[in-house]
Amino acid sequence: MTIQQTFQLALQHHQSGRLPEAEALYRKILATDPCHAEAFHYLGIIACQVGRRDVAVDLIRKAIVLRADYPEAHYNLGNAFKEAGQLDEAIEAWRQAVGYRPNYAEAHSNLSIALRDKGLLEEAIAAGRRAVALRPDFAEAHYNLGNALKETGRLPESIDAYRRSIEIKPAFAGAHNNLGVVLKDKGQVEEAVAAYRQAIALKPDFADAHNNLGIALKERGQMEEAIAAYRHATALNPNFSEAHSNLGNALKDNGQLEEAIAAHRQAIALAPEIADAHFNLGNALETNGQSDEANAAAREAIALKPDFADAHFNLALSLLQRGQFAEGWEEYEWRWRTKGFLFSQRNFAQPQWDGSPLEGRTILLHDEQGFGDTLQFIRYLPMVSERGGKIIVECQTAIRRLLQSMVPSHPVVARGQPLPPFDVHCPLLSLPRLFATDLTNIPQGVPYLHPDAAEVEVWRDRLADPSAPLRVGLAWAGSPTHRNDRNRSLKLASLAPLAQISGIRCISLQKGQAAEEAQSPPAGMDLINVADELRDFADTAALVATLDLVIAVDTSVVHLAGAMGKPVWVLLPFAPDWRWLLHREDCPWYPTMRLFRQQHPGDWEPVIASVHSELQLLVQSRS
Repeated sequence: MTIQQTFQLALQHHQSGRLPEAEALYRKILATDPCHAEAFHYLGIIACQVGRRDVAVDLIRKAIVLRADYPEAHYNLGNAFKEAGQLDEAIEAWRQAVGYRPNYAEAHSNLSIALRDKGLLEEAIAAGRRAVALRPDFAEAHYNLGNALKETGRLPESIDAYRRSIEIKPAFAGAHNNLGVVLKDKGQVEEAVAAYRQAIALKPDFADAHNNLGIALKERGQMEEAIAAYRHATALNPNFSEAHSNLGNALKDNGQLEEAIAAHRQAIALAPEIADAHFNLGNALETNGQSDEANAAAREAIALKPDFADAHFNLALSLLQRGQFAEGWEEYEWRWRTKGFLFSQRNFAQPQWDGSPLEGRTILLHDEQGFGDTLQFIRYLPMVSERGGKIIVECQTAIRRLLQSMVPSHPVVARGQPLPPFDVHCPLLSLPRLFATDLTNIPQGVPYLHPDAAEVEVWRDRLADPSAPLRVGLAWAGSPTHRNDRNRSLKLASLAPLAQISGIRCISLQKGQAAEEAQSPPAGMDLINVADELRDFADTAALVATLDLVIAVDTSVVHLAGAMGKPVWVLLPFAPDWRWLLHREDCPWYPTMRLFRQQHPGDWEPVIASVHSELQLLVQSRS
């Protein structure tokens, strides 16, 4: 048998998967012809196939020494380097391959993958485009091009590339999966779900696709289905740290806190170096009332990733909730670098105030978050005034009229309206840090918000009822966009038992979508609904001034009542907002406020029962 015949027989064995037989014949050839480049090359391929990458590199390099213009050898040398994680060497090898054979589509495609992995995205796209131009029916090349386009944010082009890949190779599960990723990033969640389901139908053990399906389902609010998808992913790949972490997030949002914490701990056990895993654990611990452990998890995330803005922000919330204001206010400044505040930061040309004497300069104080935040932190205005400057206040339109009555000598501008000239600016929630606020020196001056006296009298006359001497304002829901709204808001029916107490008159203070419930209150609940007449907070303040008590969940009306010095009872979820601190029934921000806290997540019944009992005692004391 000639060397060529032996080589052909070796190739047949190799292509049929009989690697030991093929290897023996390649070595037999080299014993006869030590300069047989092809034998060295294919021995190198076998070494790569069985995981002996260093041996593969050595053998293929020998082939190239014998025949430098051997594009297939350069190509497979690149493959061996890529398998070994040596991207620079792989890129150089594939460049050599296309240098010797410019129409080598497979080498251009693999070069595109490595360039993308190195972050050289434009070069990766160029290599990918050459691959598909050379071989328009090359499904994998279209797929790789789509991956590079996705990472540069060229989502429509990426979608086209994935769809072309699928058109060529309909059973390409990876292309369906990645198409789903881009569709979700574009906000086309329904189409993304369909793409993920197709990927899973083609490849039921595709853990990544199950995980991605979970992400999309969670975004659609289908929490149970999302949890099931994540569980499939982790069952298929128990070492899939990201899927365990995503499962934990979904379980947390579904109120399954102990299971959520366990899932996050599993994610960390698998990948302790991933800062996001510690961050997610901290979120679940905080929601479960484990503040000390949540604090530690946030610090661990920051230790792993010092510029992790969301972890700094979570640490701030934990510190503030624990009353550790000095460090908490410092960490709170990280909010501007988090996704949640990305679009609320004001990019003024003027500098942000550093707390130094104003010496006649004009400062703009501006809102930054919700109505309640503005009402709570506008209390710092007199302290700013003492620094010797002129003040402009910018706030939400619904608050402008009320704040103008607080500071008649200062301009109060509704957000979006032209601003007078100013020298420095400061967001309202940065003021506590500048004034070194702690639990002992919270600015009081309550009441610091005052309604129009004439408007108050109109409401007082209208609500007069000798048979019900105690007027109680109710609000049962906050803004649905608040990140904790599902835990802090109620249905009106939950408050219905309060209306059964003899001697009280209930008035709805509810605004927004939940106010519709007041139009048809539960049977037997006598509720005065004046939502349509409350145009802004000045109107609401005039109404609140006539009330004897406000009972509400954590929403802006409790800040309004507290800032007016009215008695206000706040119903708090198990894991409340930072400002309500921990384990207290009073509130250092508002001296007339009482806090009624859940003792278990989601369990409002004992809270309402406690309020009912206290309200009965209050009515009796007024008789």
